[in-house]
Amino acid sequence: IDLLFLTVSLLFFTREMTKVFLDLPTNGDSMKNYLQFKIDSLTELIDLVRTDLSKADRMKVMCLITLDAHSRDIVTKLVSFEVDNVNHFEWQSQLRFEWRTTENDCFIMIVDAEFRYGFEYIGNGARLVITPLTDRIYVTATQALKLCMGCAPAGPAGT
Repeated sequence: IDLLFLTVSLLFFTREMTKVFLDLPTNGDSMKNYLQFKIDSLTELIDLVRTDLSKADRMKVMCLITLDAHSRDIVTKLVSFEVDNVNHFEWQSQLRFEWRTTENDCFIMIVDAEFRYGFEYIGNGARLVITPLTDRIYVTATQALKLCMGCAPAGPAGT
């Protein structure tokens, strides 16, 4: 249960971005404002990791920093591409998490594929940096699984 915070963080990011897209027609700066919010939140996490934390808590904060840095990079890309629609490929090609109350379960979505999350144990170890290559393997793997082709990635993107 202690490690669900990573999943919850990703759930909130998807939910907040959906709100940003809904606000864009009336507030053209909502994406830029959210980017600044992500930067400020990341700065707060960096300040927190520098305090006197237990080893386990420091690792949790470092994992959140990795996820939040990637979220910041996503929003930065969306701002630079002037994405203004939730259905734009640049947003749809991101790994998104959604809690569906009707099914009482978490789903991951990317492009047109979606799967029940499954709450697999991912541990509290160090996280690799999430790069554009990581994003591409997410798309490739989920599309292959959607087409029932399986997926066995190898090399840097597969780790």
